[in-house]
Amino acid sequence: MKLNFITEELIYHKSPQELTAMMYEKFIQNIDEAVRAIQHSDYFTANEKIKQCNDILYRLGIGLTYQAGVIAEQLDTLYNYMSERLIMANLKKDTFILCEVQPMMKKLSNAWNEVLKETPKVTSSPRKNKLSSYEQHIRITLS
Repeated sequence: MKLNFITEELIYHKSPQELTAMMYEKFIQNIDEAVRAIQHSDYFTANEKIKQCNDILYRLGIGLTYQAGVIAEQLDTLYNYMSERLIMANLKKDTFILCEVQPMMKKLSNAWNEVLKETPKVTSSPRKNKLSSYEQHIRITLS
């Protein structure tokens, strides 16, 4: 339990950009584990890892800011394509499809990490994030 608390506490102190980088890395790790699981005929584990990858893609998609322009639309299209391919890979237990998707995410992750290195770190307090989220919900509800 304490490890989960520490992990959650650390996550609250990460910027949205750092959280995105963490999700990219977890996606890549899950693909590696799914490929190994399929190779060892451990289809339950493969299924779980691929489902986690699709969950990550979903979270990345809902986190897009479409006011950012065409890049958000392109990322959404890429996330949707990868999600469709993962569903097919999961149905067929096809490592070839997983190995098709993984390099796409690696390139995206590498590019994202390069941008993070060049961008000054902006930190925000967890309270501010929660308040902001609450305020956004109130605005939607009241309008």
